[in-house]
Amino acid sequence: MCLEKFAGKVAVVTGASSGIGKAIVETLVKNGVIVAGVARRVERVQEHAKVLEKFSGKLLAFKADLTKPEEILNAFKKITEELGPIYILVNNAGLLQACNIFNGDIQRWKTTFDTNVLAVAIASREAIKNMKDHNIKGHIVNMNSVLGHQVLDLPEFNVYPASKFAVTALTETLRLEINREKLPIKITSVSPGYVKTEFAEVGFGKELEKKMFLQRPGLNPEDVAGAVQYVLGTPDHVNVKELTIYLQGEIA
Repeated sequence: MCLEKFAGKVAVVTGASSGIGKAIVETLVKNGVIVAGVARRVERVQEHAKVLEKFSGKLLAFKADLTKPEEILNAFKKITEELGPIYILVNNAGLLQACNIFNGDIQRWKTTFDTNVLAVAIASREAIKNMKDHNIKGHIVNMNSVLGHQVLDLPEFNVYPASKFAVTALTETLRLEINREKLPIKITSVSPGYVKTEFAEVGFGKELEKKMFLQRPGLNPEDVAGAVQYVLGTPDHVNVKELTIYLQGEIA
C-alpha cells in the first residue's frame, strides 16, 4: 500500500534499534517518512540512519528508557520541537523476561508491564494530544501479539500474555475514546505469531532460546513491517482495527 500521504511527515517508532522496529523504520524511510526512532540502544539507530541516507525519508535517533515515564515525555517533547507534529506512532517496544508466576520475580513483572502497557499508554496520550492540537489525520499502531488474544501453554512466559491482553483492551478503549471525540485518528492492533528476532534471546538467554526456538520456523521482521505498511496505507475512511499474522501452516 502506498504511504505517499505520509511522505515528509513525522512518525515515531519505539523499540527502533532491532527486530520488528528496525524493519518498520526502514519501510517508512523508504516511503519518504521522517522517522524518530526511539530506543535505549540509540547508537544502533544512529548506525541504521547512515545506511538509510540514500532514501527519500530520514531516520533520527532519540534515546529513552520506556520504563521511565519522564524519559518518554522528554523524548516526545524533543521530537515535536525538533521535527514537528506527529502523524504516525508505532508502539513497537516490548519485552519478555523469563520466569513464572507462582514463584516469579516481581521486578521482572513490573518491567514487563511498564514497557508493554504503561509506555504504550503514555506514548499514545502524547501522540494523540499532538495530533489533536494540529488537527492531524494520524494513525497509531500498537504492536501486539497472538498471545494478546489467547494464552498458550508456553513455559516461562509468565505475565507476558497478560500484558498483551492489556494492549488489546487498551487499543480498543483508545479507539472508542477517539470515536467519542470524533477525532480523525486511526488506531490498529497488529498481532503477529512468532517472529525471528532478538526478542527470545533477550527474554530467555542464548542457551534456552536456542533450545526452545532454534528449530522453530517463524515470520521475518519484514513480514510484520509489510503488515504495518498495509494498515497505514489504507484510505482515510478505512480503519483496520486488528490484524493478526501467522506463518502459513502454523497451528495456534
